[in-house]
Amino acid sequence: MPAPRSTSARHDMSVILVTGSYDHEIRFWEAWSGICSRTIPRTGESGQVNRLAISNDKRLLAAAIHKKIYIYDIASSSTDPLIVFDGHTNNVTSIGFNSEGKWLVSGSEDGTIKIWDLRRNPSNSVHRTYENGTSVNDVIIHPNQGELISCDQSGSIKQWDLTDNICSHELTPAGDVPIRSVTLASDGSCLVAGNNKGQCYVWKLNDESTGLPRFQAVTRFLAHSKYLTRCLLSPDARYLATCSADTTVKIWSISPTYDFKLEKVLIGHQRWVWDCAFSADSAYLVTASSDHTARLWEMSSGETVRQYNGHHKAAVCCALHDGAN
Repeated sequence: MPAPRSTSARHDMSVILVTGSYDHEIRFWEAWSGICSRTIPRTGESGQVNRLAISNDKRLLAAAIHKKIYIYDIASSSTDPLIVFDGHTNNVTSIGFNSEGKWLVSGSEDGTIKIWDLRRNPSNSVHRTYENGTSVNDVIIHPNQGELISCDQSGSIKQWDLTDNICSHELTPAGDVPIRSVTLASDGSCLVAGNNKGQCYVWKLNDESTGLPRFQAVTRFLAHSKYLTRCLLSPDARYLATCSADTTVKIWSISPTYDFKLEKVLIGHQRWVWDCAFSADSAYLVTASSDHTARLWEMSSGETVRQYNGHHKAAVCCALHDGAN
């Protein structure tokens, strides 16, 4: 995410940086100036913003707001959503676009995972519903676009096969300790999960044709002594970021043999850190915190290079897209 060469570069769409908050607002930021360039304010029936996702082509922003999913046009200045997906009966905790931007996945405290067809009429857009049976904390799309990985409040991690429409694998690494967050390497080779006790669990993913187990446990480690809120592998799969109630973000380097070594502790937030997002080149990290701010960190130095001030309550989610469309 190189700095803009001129002031005009600030206004292009090369870097999309968005935060969401318990103040019910979504804010777009100029990454390098720290200026808030656009605010989507609270509306009459809206609620807290739980998660954000940006489509690969940078056209659409999805926002999980209470029980609904709002789809916004990123290039527009309108505060009205293009689409509202209404089908969950409790908080939506996780959202993500598929690589082609044709569908969206969501997980909810209502115990379901839904796939929404972005090309259909919103009233008929639920393409598929998977019954997880307990509150879903996170769901991600495998890079092959044919599987989902979810984690839940009862301590399970599940793989959902989108071709056969079944839960094809289930892991319970720590009994009934809730799994808070899951993240996959960009090549699908490695899965990391973090739980409420600050533990991280790591699996190597094997191809079924190898005869080895699909999920091969390789290591586990205590990332934080307090609640872990998010774990995220960098796009180059060389680092893992873990966010926590202890106000820090920890950066772990990953060896080819899956040894995780603590490289840096990012210190600056005053309260819980809820979410993070890497730049496409893995050189920067954005974080969102209960201290009402978001921060941009330089990975090489571990220092804050920009702070984003404007939310009036906890900033609990962030999204960054600075890669090629």
